[in-house]
Amino acid sequence: MDAIAIKRRFGVIGVSPALDRAVTVASQVAPTDLSVLVLGESGVGKEIMPRVVHQFSKRKHGAFIAVNCGAIPEGTIDSELFGHEKGAFTGATESRKGYFEEANGGTIFLDEVAELPMTTQVRLLRVLETGEFIRVGSSRVQKTDVRVVAATNVDFDAAISKGRFREDLYYRLSQVPLEVPSLRDRAQDIHLLFRKFTTDFSEKYQMPPLSLSPDAIEVLENYPWPGNIRQLKNTTEQMSILEQNRSINADTLLGYLPESHRSRLPVHSRSEDDESTLNEREILYKVLFDMRQEMQDLKKLVFEMMKDDQMSETQAALANRIFRAPETAQKRLAAGSERMEENTAVSKSTDWSAPSWDSELNANSLESVPLGANEAQEVEEVEEVLSLQDSEKELIRRALSKHRNRRKYAALELGISERTLYRKIKEYGLK
Repeated sequence: MDAIAIKRRFGVIGVSPALDRAVTVASQVAPTDLSVLVLGESGVGKEIMPRVVHQFSKRKHGAFIAVNCGAIPEGTIDSELFGHEKGAFTGATESRKGYFEEANGGTIFLDEVAELPMTTQVRLLRVLETGEFIRVGSSRVQKTDVRVVAATNVDFDAAISKGRFREDLYYRLSQVPLEVPSLRDRAQDIHLLFRKFTTDFSEKYQMPPLSLSPDAIEVLENYPWPGNIRQLKNTTEQMSILEQNRSINADTLLGYLPESHRSRLPVHSRSEDDESTLNEREILYKVLFDMRQEMQDLKKLVFEMMKDDQMSETQAALANRIFRAPETAQKRLAAGSERMEENTAVSKSTDWSAPSWDSELNANSLESVPLGANEAQEVEEVEEVLSLQDSEKELIRRALSKHRNRRKYAALELGISERTLYRKIKEYGLK
């Protein structure tokens, strides 16, 4: 059975290749008795994979028992898993079968397996290796034939290095590791899941389903969703109940997303206009500073060539005229920045003015080089005057290209907030 049919059968929503890979691996390993370790963050839907493994195995007619190891107190976990005899401890008024005994011939799913105490890990390792276990308070060895599927969101390398999990048990459990992708790694599935949830809640609460505007869809798909599918479902349910307007825009959606995890999203500010102006000035002065540094380096190079007589008089004059153009551009950019925010204090510690060409060359200034009449006709004055918008647009485009359109890192590179970057991308039509 292909991945699409399996997802349809178990109600799995998504078209992500990583999700298809996980479903395919689960179905392929199911006919064997290999132990499967399902890995992934909390809320990604790891509990679906053990059911896929069980239903496509020869044990599908046997019992399927799911155990949350983190929800059972340490003092009773051995009794829950392996059973106990009457009088084994206070309150044991009668003998009781454990989950491994009840699941004989079937499958047992150990969720949050990394939460097991060390003593229980030793017992579990013996079951996996020999199929044998001993009830609490008994000395009689019993046999069980159980397929074990485990899951956790814990980093095993860290747990093993800290002595919280047995390394031999990890290798025994992870005969087939199966990684379930997080929601932020399946951006193309987020809107599909949202539509599924809002449809379900509209039927449950007898109200029209929600719809998202294009900018809200972009926010939805770029939010990191630390709680994964569980968080998306809860957020959708909140909006379904609380919002009177069934058409949701980006600002409304942002009101339901915790600010602590908006690293990839536009951020609300109490004074958005002031912040935008300040960030525009930051971009402006970054352009000016980069231009100033490049011009200094280029002038030093030309000066060295002049000293070594490697340039003709025509070339020297042309270089001089070209170098004057950025100074004009810098003045125009500076004037534009003053119009943006007249009352904003500009840093006094940095000299943004262009360096003096005449002072660097002293007596050897290029302006003193005469031009012949014929040579003057051959020289075309080059003047590169950059507009503020073009400079800003090019700087944003380069930052996005450098970081492969990841806005979080592009905003850090530019020294602006992600909200300002988001607005600038839309304003300039950048993709």
